[in-house]
Amino acid sequence: MKFYITLLLALSFGAVLGQDLYDINNVTVIELTFEESNWDQIMDQNYSNGNEDRLLASCIVNGEPFDSVGVKYKGNSTYSANNAKNPLNIKLDYTIGSQDYDGFYTLKLSNGDKDPSFVREVLSYEVTRKYMYAPLCNYAKVYINGSYYGLFSSAESINKKFVSERFLSNEDNPLFKCNAISNQYGGSSLAYLGTSQAPYEVSYEIQSDAGWPELMALTDAIENDPSNVEDILDIDRAIWMVAIDNVLVNLDSYISQMVQNYYLFYDDNDRFDCVKWDFNESFGRFGGGPGGPGGGTQVNTYSLDPFYNFTDSSHPLLQLINNNAQYKRMYVAHCKTILEENFADGGYLQRAQAIQAVMQDAHETDPSAFFTFSQAQQNLTETVTSGGGPGPGGGGTVGITELMDARYDFLMSEPEFAATAPSISNLGSAPSIVLANTSVYLTASISDADYAYLGYRDDLADVFAKTQLFDDGNHGDGSAGDGVYGAQISVAASDVQYYIYAENSEAGKFSPVRAEHEFHTLIVGGDVVINEVMASNSSTAEDQDGEFDDWIELFNRTGSSIDLSGYFLTDDENDLNKWQFPSGTSIDANGYLIVWADKDTLQTGLHTNFKLSADGETLILSDGGTEFQRVTFGVQTTDMGYARVPNGTGAFVIQEPTFNANNDNATGISESELAPLEIYPNPTRDFFHISMSDNTGSEFLEIYDLMGNLVHQEQLQRTSRISVSNWSAGTYILRTDIGRVAKLIKQ
Repeated sequence: MKFYITLLLALSFGAVLGQDLYDINNVTVIELTFEESNWDQIMDQNYSNGNEDRLLASCIVNGEPFDSVGVKYKGNSTYSANNAKNPLNIKLDYTIGSQDYDGFYTLKLSNGDKDPSFVREVLSYEVTRKYMYAPLCNYAKVYINGSYYGLFSSAESINKKFVSERFLSNEDNPLFKCNAISNQYGGSSLAYLGTSQAPYEVSYEIQSDAGWPELMALTDAIENDPSNVEDILDIDRAIWMVAIDNVLVNLDSYISQMVQNYYLFYDDNDRFDCVKWDFNESFGRFGGGPGGPGGGTQVNTYSLDPFYNFTDSSHPLLQLINNNAQYKRMYVAHCKTILEENFADGGYLQRAQAIQAVMQDAHETDPSAFFTFSQAQQNLTETVTSGGGPGPGGGGTVGITELMDARYDFLMSEPEFAATAPSISNLGSAPSIVLANTSVYLTASISDADYAYLGYRDDLADVFAKTQLFDDGNHGDGSAGDGVYGAQISVAASDVQYYIYAENSEAGKFSPVRAEHEFHTLIVGGDVVINEVMASNSSTAEDQDGEFDDWIELFNRTGSSIDLSGYFLTDDENDLNKWQFPSGTSIDANGYLIVWADKDTLQTGLHTNFKLSADGETLILSDGGTEFQRVTFGVQTTDMGYARVPNGTGAFVIQEPTFNANNDNATGISESELAPLEIYPNPTRDFFHISMSDNTGSEFLEIYDLMGNLVHQEQLQRTSRISVSNWSAGTYILRTDIGRVAKLIKQ
């Protein structure tokens, strides 16, 4: 009977069945039902005992029921037995291993007791995801035994699912949560603690079955072999992490005396990757300022030294960056990118206000809120000096714009930030059309540089190789000293992902500016290319028997018909002959051809002997011996296409499917249903205006680059002005939450 009661409660509470768990535009609804009436006392006792015991509950998430989930309190300073609302950790698969919500099986909920604005965590994660992998995050309303318990921020758990999907690596590889059990050895500082495992075991929380030798090797390399540290550490990702914490004045992190709140994952390239975690006290909430945590007033944290603790021996990673001139210039370049893209024009305030608007109703009705919603709004711009409502309050929390507007001015006036950086433009290749298994020169116009290199790879899971760029007339770069730099690389059958870094004695510059997290793409392919992939088809297109099978679309880039009789498709690089096109199969001039990937060769037509995996895999087009094209994709979204944009020549982007048609025409709606987005100027260099002539309310806008990376989002009114001056040149896809779509060209 309890199951049906809680299901009815879910419907009455407004849960949306099937809603994305971390949809920032909606508040997730979670209902917990405990058999025990003294559930709070039991979980307090479990927390006090320091054990991992969980209390069983039935649970409904956005209308989807789960039986026998495990619940416990979590948190350090945010937990108190006296709180009316404590942070929660819910394991959906605690007793039933197959239980998950859209693949997510652990829910981590923070109670907001440190943050009057209640946007610090959500906004900080949103900023961070532009530059490195970081958890998704939104809000959740929690009901317990039929009563509204309170509003929480809900951040994606960093676990096997997270690391395997982001880093395309074995989920069982070493994973560490860098929050020390004991500060006896300086916390999770990455200091080398010798060859005994014991000191590491109290300084880091291992989340995998093994990995201590690898972690010890990392700390040894950072302190004792810095010239080879890139063999075991993704240094660019580590620099981004440090830059984010410093710019956002996130002092409950590695950069402060706390040296904590990040994860380390050992990927299939035998390198550790940093992942940011825990932003509830970012934007100056933790205190500090020039004197460090507790050493200054919170309103002075705008002047936190950009090289805070860089010479402190208790922070070996910061020392590593400080002692390598190139790493330090890269760090400044990354800091400037964060500042210019997020804090130069005040757009972050609009974003914070839009986030607050999503959770306003849930906040105002929260019976256990630590601050009023008026204080939440106030804290976006002003210091809040006390709590409002149940709980301890949080006196003296600086306003976010009060801090960040001053911080932007302070940092951009620092000598290292004001130095003239190189300029990188006019990226090109020779030849311009690159065939598989050939060599190509990549070139760029670079000024104000003493040195430049090219980072490149042909697989998302690989490490970027680096080779120097030259302006000597011998590397496809025109004449010596003409400002055009070049380097030659060999390409196989996969598109090449690449970026450029240039520096002088004072400053460095990346292209694109979010490298290595983002990159340019060099398209590699012959006359026929894999143009679109649908790896999770439930309703997009039917085969001749009415079945919704996965499909692969090929495109003929030439003006002549091509016979495919000698071609093969495979999803196994060790078996290039896996599926052969039937004799006589051809593809029309500038035409499309659909192949059904359904492992059903008994059907008439083109049906392969393999299926596609929505978790990601590799497709290869070949003649059975030589690869013509290799396409690797990650986790796919049901009924969304993975398509080249521009059609036939561009990089892959996740968008509405364009079955057997030009990928540039993806809209997802009939043009007659909604008026189009009006964008001007387009193309543009610095900014554009966007308007919706028939709009009477507001719409949520997301802008993606052609790799599917989210670069901007905001709540639109009738008209908006958006700055793009710091975006990389290229094509961007604009979509609103009600289906309007447009393309923007950034010059």
